Amino acid sequence: MSVRSMTAFAHQRAEYPWGTAAWEIRSVNQRYLDLTFKLPELWRHLEPGLRDALRKNLSRGKVEVSLRLQMRSEGSESLKINHALAGEVMAAAQAIHGKLDHPASIDPLAILQWPGVVGESQPDADEVQQALMTLFAQALAEQSAGREREGAELKLMIEQRLEQIVVITARLRQAMPQLVQAQRDKLLQRLEGLDVKLNEERLEAEVALLAQKIDVAEELDRLDTHVQEVLRILRKGGACGRKLDFLMQELNREANTLSSKAVVADSTQSAVELKVLIEQMREQIQNIE
Repeated sequence: MSVRSMTAFAHQRAEYPWGTAAWEIRSVNQRYLDLTFKLPELWRHLEPGLRDALRKNLSRGKVEVSLRLQMRSEGSESLKINHALAGEVMAAAQAIHGKLDHPASIDPLAILQWPGVVGESQPDADEVQQALMTLFAQALAEQSAGREREGAELKLMIEQRLEQIVVITARLRQAMPQLVQAQRDKLLQRLEGLDVKLNEERLEAEVALLAQKIDVAEELDRLDTHVQEVLRILRKGGACGRKLDFLMQELNREANTLSSKAVVADSTQSAVELKVLIEQMREQIQNIE
């Protein structure tokens, strides 16, 4: 399954012998699935079927569906003759005609004036409904294709940020031994400046404590784990926005810990870069279904 965006628009319009119909489907990001419909009053009964179709296709998003329907004007409709009723009227007229002494000829216009014999041609309601639902299915397919296209772009953007995070964490992991040594040397210089003498055992204990405080190996490991989980979810696709949003919170938690343990400008800058990348991903993930 592919990653899908919640933001999309679809418009399908068609002309028929009985009129013109146009469907529009608009969707934006929303925590849950929120469906609203704008339908002509005579076609409100379509809403349950539309809801079922949308629920099968969507998991989240605020979706607005509207139908614009313009039927042919009455003046352009052709007359429709009820031939069965006309035949019954004619048969009755002929039966009476045979019983009269001086009957007048049967007037066809009089038969046409009989109630129900002639009416204006109206489209079959089932035919119109079938056409509307077919056109709606086309609009829904267009909307789904748009969500998938935008979802693919969001997936690519997130993957690019994840690659940058991997580079930053690898750089920090490689630099950690040098950072610990630099802090050890700095501590020795301060002690020399204070003219304070410590035994070697006490000095090593202080250095070990300092190294423990600035050690971010666990945070870097968790960052790598979260990055791999995000990639796995993106590959799996489907409705994954909530899972990704949770992982962004976890990534941000580790970035904050890195920032609190930063002891040099380079590590501080790396923590800032991580936060920026995570926030960029988080903003885009809000649009993923």
